[in-house]
Amino acid sequence: MRKVREIQFLLVLLVSLVLLGCTSQVQNPIKVDQLPKIFPDYIGVTIPAEIAPLNFNSIDEDIDVMDVVVKGSKGGELHVQGDVADFDIDDWHALTQRNKGGQLTFTVCIRKEGQWTQYKDFVVMVSEYALDEWGLTYRRIAPGYEVFSKMGLYQRDLSNFNEYPIIENTQVPGMCVNCHAAHQTDPQQFVFHVRGGHGATMFQINGLREWLKAGNDQLGGSMVYPYWHPSGKYCAFSTNQTRQGFHVAPNERIEVFDLSSDVFVYNPATHEILTDTLLRTKDWSENVPVFSPDGRTLYYMTCKQQDYPAHYKDEKYNLCKIDFDPETGTFGEKVDTIFNAVAMGKSLTWPRPSYDGKYILFTLMDYGYFSIWHEESDQWLLDLQTGEARELKEINSPKADSYHNWNLNSHWIVFTSRRGDGYYSRLYLASVDEQGRFSKPFLLPQRHPKAYDEESIYSFNTPDFTKTKVDFNAYQAGKEIVSDQRVETKVK
Repeated sequence: MRKVREIQFLLVLLVSLVLLGCTSQVQNPIKVDQLPKIFPDYIGVTIPAEIAPLNFNSIDEDIDVMDVVVKGSKGGELHVQGDVADFDIDDWHALTQRNKGGQLTFTVCIRKEGQWTQYKDFVVMVSEYALDEWGLTYRRIAPGYEVFSKMGLYQRDLSNFNEYPIIENTQVPGMCVNCHAAHQTDPQQFVFHVRGGHGATMFQINGLREWLKAGNDQLGGSMVYPYWHPSGKYCAFSTNQTRQGFHVAPNERIEVFDLSSDVFVYNPATHEILTDTLLRTKDWSENVPVFSPDGRTLYYMTCKQQDYPAHYKDEKYNLCKIDFDPETGTFGEKVDTIFNAVAMGKSLTWPRPSYDGKYILFTLMDYGYFSIWHEESDQWLLDLQTGEARELKEINSPKADSYHNWNLNSHWIVFTSRRGDGYYSRLYLASVDEQGRFSKPFLLPQRHPKAYDEESIYSFNTPDFTKTKVDFNAYQAGKEIVSDQRVETKVK
């Protein structure tokens, strides 16, 4: 027994000596009054305690080594050294949980050509607001227009770096999956749309799946842009005759427009489509419906129908609302415009109400509604109590800020942005305080951020928070898609 203990002691000592040998002591650093240049830029951001470690690289590629010390205002310390600041996940979470409502101070030293330089400290705030969701869902796709390479719906554990496919187009050749939505971040009720030769709209409720016929002859199109009613009894959709065109201008590549679109509500229990003449007008395109948190209002975008593609720049949307009675499944008798973007010479898209009922987050752009292709698209916030809207300058960038969603406690948002290189859309998160002020956005953490960013050829879009991991049998779903067995819907 004594001999075993001696061997264990020697092994521990050996490991300690190896680790010490791999760490260079910071000696006689030159202190400079400037912040370190790091990627991603996490300087001054606010994070949830539950987020994965904020690993980062030095932007300078010709360094010998980087040394990072992180100290919590409420106690605790981390120390890492290497080519990248790579924090242990368990140690990171112990530090962030201890400093919830406080801040972390980062001291970065870089050795280059044998000389250490110590940069000005920077801080990261750890929010008092929890991020209660398990992770994110999103579509990841390589840039393309008609033919899709590998793409699909994916989910990411926000507490670490693990990503899992929900369904990929390798299940069915030529398939495109899009327009996914969970019921208030709970994937026990989950929906997405499949385009292609085996098109369908998939509903999975409490583990039971069914595939709806892609189009309904009475609607004149398929079911896209879903949004669940808070009760889970209904799901709102629009049906769109979508087309796309191509620009010759260097900063504009593609334009998406609808020859027509209407809004309706679907009842999964009865397979009934609930419509109203106010939501299916001849001269107007109704689009992208969402329910209010109390379930008694349906918000949607509306645009005066134009002669496309000749007048594509006249495609401009306002934000409207109509009453909805969840007990009877009927709509109100009038439509109100609650944000007039057209009067500003702009177009509104992607309205998303906060779950606490305070705000509607939307994107404003020059024209159209496919904001991910519009460099000028910015995020705006409408206060539902005051009726006032403001541009979110604190989170916007010059490069296509778009698709966004709220977490359930309405203190965090996720959105896409092309602020990195102008070509690929990445995922960013930001916090929202009680006064509706947003913190500096931060890029979704990756284990090796610079390598991930440089090697990835994929764009992210339509992100949403998910309460738990999505339980989905992709193999079986692929067989069901190919079978073409579909449930018919009926217009009530």
